[in-house]
Amino acid sequence: MARIFITGSADGLGRNAAEALLADGHDVVVHARSHERLNAVADLRERGAYAVVGDLSDLSATRELTEQVDSLGQIDAVIHNAGAGIGSGKILLPVNVVAPYVLTASMQRPGRLIYLSSGMHRGGSAALDGLDWSGATETADYSDSKLLVTALTMAVAHRWPDVLSNAVDPGWVPTRMGGPNAPDDLDQGHVTQAWLAVSGDEEAMTSGGYWHHQRREDPHPATLDPAFQGALIEALTRHTGIPLR
Repeated sequence: MARIFITGSADGLGRNAAEALLADGHDVVVHARSHERLNAVADLRERGAYAVVGDLSDLSATRELTEQVDSLGQIDAVIHNAGAGIGSGKILLPVNVVAPYVLTASMQRPGRLIYLSSGMHRGGSAALDGLDWSGATETADYSDSKLLVTALTMAVAHRWPDVLSNAVDPGWVPTRMGGPNAPDDLDQGHVTQAWLAVSGDEEAMTSGGYWHHQRREDPHPATLDPAFQGALIEALTRHTGIPLR
């Protein structure tokens, strides 16, 4: 059985993935942004899940979260599920892009990495100039952040051939972030990322994919551009002081 770390697993798709993986007998590390939010995963902990805490909008807290996870031993897969939604303002880049980068670059390297993207990434801007990665000012929208994290996915796939790195569009599902009127199937929203984290299926053992409901699709062309990927990694390295080795 595998050990999987899932960010943002107190509710929504992250929690659904944690429940499914626990039910299949895997070790799961759940994450809440604060100690108060740990109450939301109390039942998962009773079922054997480990729990870690850290606010992904804060760079120092994200660094400390890395240490918490590494102290638990080798992680086989990470599902970068946590995300700030439309209208989240200044925290979009810190939560949706910087935090996944810091965890990726700092943690002991797992065998599989899954990053939550969105179909809206295709409407994002592939421009890096002027972005405030700290979140002190609002310089990107939701679509921009999802384009950037998808490019990060592809950059990791290119640079780390020994790691399976994939992006997932879970659909517009009725979670707290997606809203009650979201039209897609909530029961299917977590399936692809859980499958990519543990499955031995031939398709799941590939890297550099952009997935929607267990089917590969074409992402925004900029996310596949090695020059853009390199510029993104350089910008994130400068901001965090952490290189992607």
